[in-house]
Amino acid sequence: MRRRQMHMSREAQDALLKALQQLRAELKATAEFPAHVLEAAETAKAEVRLPEKDATDLPLFTIDPATSKDLDQAMHLERRPGGGYRVYYAIADVAAFVRAGSPLDAEAHDRIETLYFPGLKVPLYPTSISEGPASLLPNQVVPALLWQHDLDADGNVTDSTVSRAKVRSLDKLNYAAVQQDIEAGTAEESVALLREIGKLREAVEAARGGISVNLPDQEVTLQDGSFRLSYVATLPVEGWNEQISLMTGMAAARIMLDSGTGILRTQQEQPDKHVVQRLHDIAKLLGIDWKPGVSYAALVNSLDPADQKHMAFLSEATAMLLKAEYTTFRDHHIPDHTVHAAIAAPYTHCTAPLRRLIDRYAGELCVAACAGQAPPKWVLEALQCLPCDMARGKGKTADRRAVDLVEAAVLQNRVGEVFGGAVINTDAEDGSPREGTVHLAEPAVMGRITSGADLVLGASVQAKLTRADPLFSGKNKILFSTV
Repeated sequence: MRRRQMHMSREAQDALLKALQQLRAELKATAEFPAHVLEAAETAKAEVRLPEKDATDLPLFTIDPATSKDLDQAMHLERRPGGGYRVYYAIADVAAFVRAGSPLDAEAHDRIETLYFPGLKVPLYPTSISEGPASLLPNQVVPALLWQHDLDADGNVTDSTVSRAKVRSLDKLNYAAVQQDIEAGTAEESVALLREIGKLREAVEAARGGISVNLPDQEVTLQDGSFRLSYVATLPVEGWNEQISLMTGMAAARIMLDSGTGILRTQQEQPDKHVVQRLHDIAKLLGIDWKPGVSYAALVNSLDPADQKHMAFLSEATAMLLKAEYTTFRDHHIPDHTVHAAIAAPYTHCTAPLRRLIDRYAGELCVAACAGQAPPKWVLEALQCLPCDMARGKGKTADRRAVDLVEAAVLQNRVGEVFGGAVINTDAEDGSPREGTVHLAEPAVMGRITSGADLVLGASVQAKLTRADPLFSGKNKILFSTV
C-alpha cells in the first residue's frame, strides 16, 4: 500500500538540516576527500590495465535504484542447452584501481563503507572512480570479477568459478521498470529469467532453512527542497535480485573454505532457550499458529509484514536474533562455526566492493583460489584486522539516526496530537511491559511509546505525541504515550 508522503514546515526543515549536520560531524562523515586522495584517484584511473580475458560479448545488465551511479553488479542469465541455467555475475574490480598501501586504500580503511544521509551520500571511494571507470555503467569497458554459476533445473548450484575479465554492461535498469516488464511479459529473456531463477533460489533457501524478512523500509527522500518520509514495500524483483547476490556470497564462502583461507560473515545458529521460548510466547500472544515441528525459519517465511500482528512478531523476533560478525581463517585452520544462521549456509560479503571495504578482499581470495594461486600477500597481511576494521563501520548508525531525525522533524509541529498505531515491540523482560515501539501507519513513523498500563504486543493503540525534537540531545527524539 502506498503511503501519503509527509511534508514539514520551513522551521522544521531548518532544524533537521542543523541536526543532520551535527550527526555527520559526530560521525566524522564528509563527502569531500583530501587533495592527495583525489590525486591518487586520477593516477589510478590513468594507470589501470584491463584484464586479458575479454567478456565484452556478454549482454550484461544492471538493476539498481534509478539514480544510482556506483554500480557494483551486472548480470546475464541464460538457459543451459542440457537443462538448467547459467548465471554470469560481474562485480566491479575495485582492486584494479586501489592498490594496497596507497592513499585510496588508507582512506577506504578509514571510511569502511559508503554512508547514506537524506540528500547526501558519503562514498567509500572518490566518485571519479566509484561513479566512473570502476562502475558497471552501461556502454563502457571496465575491469570486473566475472562469476559463472551453473544451476540445475531446480535452481541448485552445481559449479561456481570467478576470474578477472573486461566486461561491458549494455543496460542500466531499475527495479520498478523491471518488475513492470516481467509482469507484462515484455522483458527480454535474460531479464525475464530473473523471476524464474529467483523463485527457484527462494525455494532452495526455504528448503535449507534460510530466512528472508522483508519488512517495509522507511524511506527518506529530498525532493524540491523538502524532506519526505514514507514506507516502501519491497518489490518481488528486489528479492530475486538479492538471491543472485546471496548465491554468489555462498559460493565465495565455499571456495574460501575449500582453499583454506578466507573471511566469512557468520551468525550463531540458535539463540538461547530463553529467547526461543520468548518467541513462542510472542507468537501465541499474537494469535500466530506456530505448529509443532515447524521451524522458526519456515514460520518467518510464511508471515506477511502487511499484517499488523505478523509485523509485530517479525519486528520483535529480528531484534532478538544474534548479531552477525566477520570470522577470518587461513592456512586451513577452519573455525568451528562457519554458518550464517539466517542464510543457513556459509556466506561472505563479496558483491558490493564499491560500497563496502571487505568485499575487495573476499573477491581477491576467490579469484586466487579459482586460479590455483596463493592469496595475494596484501590480502593476507590485512586479513586478521579486517573484522575490527568492519566493526568501525557507521552505516547502520547513520541510517537509523538519520531516520530518527527526519521522523522528529516531520512531527515537530504536531506535539499533542493523537495517532492510531500498533505496538510492534515491547520491553517485557520484567514481565510488566510499560515501554516499547509503536508503528504508525500515517505518518510513516516508528517511535518509542510509554504507557501507564502494560503494553500488549500487536495491539492497536491511540498514541499521543509528547515529544518531537530533532535537536533533542537525548536518545528518544520522538516519544509517544498511550491515551
